[in-house]
Amino acid sequence: MEAHAQGKFWQYHDKLFENQRALERPDLERYAEEIGLNMTRFRAALDNHTHAAAIEADKRASQEAGARHGTPAFFVNGRLLQGAQPFESFKAAIDAALAGGPAAGPTGGARPAAPARPAAPPR
Repeated sequence: MEAHAQGKFWQYHDKLFENQRALERPDLERYAEEIGLNMTRFRAALDNHTHAAAIEADKRASQEAGARHGTPAFFVNGRLLQGAQPFESFKAAIDAALAGGPAAGPTGGARPAAPARPAAPPR
C-alpha cells in the first residue's frame, strides 16, 4: 500500500511477484529501495501500520462479496469467478454482462457487487 501511495504500486508488485520466496522485512525494504521508494516513508508505514485499516477493509469487502483468500477471485460486473477458470467461464461472464444479464454467482444465486474501490490502480 505504501508503494501505491508513492505512485509505484506496479513496480513493487512485480518485484514481490518475482521474489515470492523472500518476503521478510529486510527483503521488502531492499525491494522498496531498488524501485526508488522514499525509505523514510516506507519504513514509517511498516512500523506504524499506516495502511492496516485499508487492508482490513479490502479483506472484509472481498469476503463479503464471496471471495476466498488464497485462491484467485475475479469479479465481472458483480459476478464472482472463484479459483482458476477456463477462458470460456470469463467469456460467458463478460458476454452476460455486455448483454445486461443478471450478475449470478457460480451457484446461480445473486452475488453482491464487487467492491467499489479497486485493490490496485489500473496498469
